Amino acid sequence: MTSLYHTELVLPAALLGEENPLPPLVKPEQVQQVANLDELPADLAEGLGYGRLDTVLPCRLQDGYSRERPTRSLPALVLENTRLRATVLPSLGGRLYSLYHKPSRRELLYRNPVFQPANLALRDAWFAGGVEWNLGSTGHTTLTCAPMFAAEAAGPDGSPILRLWEWERTRDLPYQLDFWLPDESDFLLVGVRIRNPHAHDVPVYWWSNIAVTRTERGRVLVPAKQAWHYGYGGRLDLVEVPGDDLTYPARHRNAADYFFEIPAESRRWIAAVDGDGAGMAQVSTDRLRGRKLFVWGESAGGRRWQEWLAPGAPGYLEIQAGLARTQLEHLRLPAGESWDWLEAYGPVAADPSVVHSREWMSATDAVERMLISESALDEYHDAWRKVADTAPSVVVHEGSGWGALELRRMAAELPATPFPASSLGPEQEPWLALLEGAVPDGDPLDVPAATLVNQGWAHRLERAAENWAVWYHRGVARWAAGDHEAAKQAWSSSVSAAENPWALRNLAVAARVEGRDVESARLYVRALALAPELLPLAVEAIGAQLAAGLHDRATELLDSLSPEARAAGRVCLLEAMTLLAQGDPGGALAIFEEGFEIAGIREGETSLSDTWAAVAGDRPLPERYDFRMSAPG
Repeated sequence: MTSLYHTELVLPAALLGEENPLPPLVKPEQVQQVANLDELPADLAEGLGYGRLDTVLPCRLQDGYSRERPTRSLPALVLENTRLRATVLPSLGGRLYSLYHKPSRRELLYRNPVFQPANLALRDAWFAGGVEWNLGSTGHTTLTCAPMFAAEAAGPDGSPILRLWEWERTRDLPYQLDFWLPDESDFLLVGVRIRNPHAHDVPVYWWSNIAVTRTERGRVLVPAKQAWHYGYGGRLDLVEVPGDDLTYPARHRNAADYFFEIPAESRRWIAAVDGDGAGMAQVSTDRLRGRKLFVWGESAGGRRWQEWLAPGAPGYLEIQAGLARTQLEHLRLPAGESWDWLEAYGPVAADPSVVHSREWMSATDAVERMLISESALDEYHDAWRKVADTAPSVVVHEGSGWGALELRRMAAELPATPFPASSLGPEQEPWLALLEGAVPDGDPLDVPAATLVNQGWAHRLERAAENWAVWYHRGVARWAAGDHEAAKQAWSSSVSAAENPWALRNLAVAARVEGRDVESARLYVRALALAPELLPLAVEAIGAQLAAGLHDRATELLDSLSPEARAAGRVCLLEAMTLLAQGDPGGALAIFEEGFEIAGIREGETSLSDTWAAVAGDRPLPERYDFRMSAPG
């Protein structure tokens, strides 16, 4: 019979560190920017324009990690039958870390031997490997490095279901993942349900992101003859499949996305096989429409990214499945409704001469015959739906207190995904107090609570008695709602009530957004004088001086930092940029030659390669600094 048990995963694992206390008022420039909207089908162009988020508020950034990886234990939950063993990490977004097929003795997923965050997610921290469950908006979910609730639920066949659930805060949506492994099944079933408990429509984004090992002769197969190609150059173009080797990831030079156009009458599946025709497949019920291939590419930058994310491990690629046809779209989930679907993950093994043949239809047909049948998947889906709303048993892993707080505010209950009052903690205390009529307050030099920004909390803040903290939180909520003028007025009132670095910093961000760079630089200096030990603020402040052309002031701020802060990788880059701006390329080059590492280098960011080119001329870019998504030329 299928068993469900708790264990620990022991591996080299970086610590996430503290969250950044500065609210993320603006998102970094998106890696995917589509400039040819007028060339796209109307429904696709409309989807690209709907539901995009300008910030990840109310969440804070997770950028406090480093590149040090002490050996430590991570909690893991295992669902196992005689055929498969599935390992799930409840403290890291419910990541399906491993799916091991016992008869063939094969790991079906890319199993990362380390836990090393890097700056690829909406909140910064992200890690490679396994299957990631992405709810929210374009990008890697805010929950990818966050805990989820977990408990056992009764499966329709008497076997255990591993249920995970959480509250996605940027959209205010509860969701659940039910992992079900029927006895003797070669396919792990994952039931997904997203609920909209509100009286208004909500934009929805979902992609299941599946990492598999890259092999030299590996191929990706999917029942499609066309795909939308994004090559990180600003265009979304329709290309033919299989085309010129696009289904062979090892033959791509540069990073690329391919969003496959699966015909309406075809099954929804995608698979990756090696040179011998063995691999894994993902198949779903029809609601999960989209399928995607992502490759880092074989350029120096692509290889560097893979080494950065999984040091010492073989490369990987991603096959993905989503609600929309591309990852650049959001769909509309009507008020009060819920969506659900069933996914299945398992092994495939087909004749290599067929799956690697030039006959694309023969190749895909050979894989489709290996999948769980459509009728069986539909029957499993119907059976799971009958238990999807039942309450789980004892909680074996706790998530955050945000769901309990929101349900307290809404006076609602969700029996299938209970958010117990015991999960409420210090982060929720100021907002519980606000529900009871207390006013946020505190020392203006202490880090304020993370601001809650949905309409329910914003209305309460607007009605609260005024002080510096209330004005500060009002400003963040107003900014999140798109009312930037009212936000600036609130932050100015906060500073007038009590000089504080938090409102000053937010005013500096607003000035920077509006192109008032000198004013932004001045405001940052005032803010940093009040919180001189806060490294994220110092990094922003120094960058603001450079943007305003105040190079000497940037030097003064650099000189004011502690030796420990001065050695931080991002600060080293800022120092090199400052020396370059002051006409000292030799000094800037010396910093690069001495060596530094930016743990949070952002996907798509070219500051390292751009600065190197400015200080080193035609000298080749060292591999350690090459994070370019596309090879030069």
